[in-house]
Amino acid sequence: MAQSAPPDKPQSGIRGKGTLALLATFLASLWVPWLLSLVSCFLSLWIVIPAPTFSLLPLGVGTPEVSPWLVVVNAIALLLVALRLQSSWIYGVALGVSLLGLLLSLLPLIQFPAANARIATAMEAEFGAAVLTPPISQVLRSHPFVWIDAFRGIRVPEVRVDRGIPFATVDGVKLTLNLYRPSTVGLHPAIAVIYGGAWQAGTPANDETFSRYMAAQGYTVVALDYRHAPQFRYPAQLEDVRTALSFIQTQAEAFEIDRQRIALLGRSAGAHLASLLAYGQSPLPIRAIVNYYGPTNLIEGYTDPPVPDPINTCAILEAFLGGNPDQVPQIYQEASPVNHISPNLPPSLLVYPSRDHIVLPRFGRQLHEKLQASGNQAALLEIPWAEHAFDAVFNGVSNQLALYYTERFLAWALRELP
Repeated sequence: MAQSAPPDKPQSGIRGKGTLALLATFLASLWVPWLLSLVSCFLSLWIVIPAPTFSLLPLGVGTPEVSPWLVVVNAIALLLVALRLQSSWIYGVALGVSLLGLLLSLLPLIQFPAANARIATAMEAEFGAAVLTPPISQVLRSHPFVWIDAFRGIRVPEVRVDRGIPFATVDGVKLTLNLYRPSTVGLHPAIAVIYGGAWQAGTPANDETFSRYMAAQGYTVVALDYRHAPQFRYPAQLEDVRTALSFIQTQAEAFEIDRQRIALLGRSAGAHLASLLAYGQSPLPIRAIVNYYGPTNLIEGYTDPPVPDPINTCAILEAFLGGNPDQVPQIYQEASPVNHISPNLPPSLLVYPSRDHIVLPRFGRQLHEKLQASGNQAALLEIPWAEHAFDAVFNGVSNQLALYYTERFLAWALRELP
């Protein structure tokens, strides 16, 4: 008897797999543009929506800084949606979502020219035209914003780095500093950098890209440590920074520092400590201070916190100062830089984001007004679209702007005097 041919199961299986693959490809082509539109628009929304909690704060900080990337992604989503617009009603919705995302992601770039013009005018009016024309010997950034750097990053040449240099041991806590020096040996102007972190966290390695970048510009950069709250309350942090500056004074030659050309730079809580030293009694001469979004009026900071308040400002201040303003009013007064303004202070560059929900920008304006009213040189660099800690994204839109003027200010303030 002739045998019948076996069933064509393998061919059926192949056809089934091919059908599933085609279906998957169809669904992917249908939903990928929609999902891309939705995700890119969601991220772009954080350019205008303040983060209500600490866990969401990175979105509020980071999205304005990567807006060039979001512009590209939103534009791609918009193009993909437009190509499929007639195939389904859902693409009409996706088109609106993509347009919204694109407009939101363009906001920082649209605001950039006016903000840059205001800052340039303020810098020149306060410090003179020379602040915008640094010495030929220093190769600084050529423009306040470079598109390609937003995508590839800002180039940082190699420098000499020494980490973990001990400068004191207090209450069993070993305090260290990091040293960043140019490749050329010799005495250099110096920048003492104090990190932020609500007085409760951080290390001298914070924002190391900035420290290395400035060292490559010809500065000796010294990043300082201090004890943290709530275990150690104010004035422990101030005392530690003062001790570090005294150590720098004694080690200036070894660290290749020109003692007469030293600036302080701090971020957030670090800017608060830097301001107290620059406007109070420093153990070594300070030629200039750069204040990145530092608290200045701690009583008002407690009684009028940001809304939303993602870090619980009142709890942070109580942990740092040991109580509320009713319990320790004198400490709040003493710890507020705005109460230490007098004539003949070092020139100040104040860098504050207008959308800051950690340190309200009005405190930067308040300090600026008081410095100028006392006859001091001070310029306020306010960035309309930026949030607190914007410079964590080193090649971001806001930090490119801030870096452009910060390095020019420091070149002017730490220049060799005749």
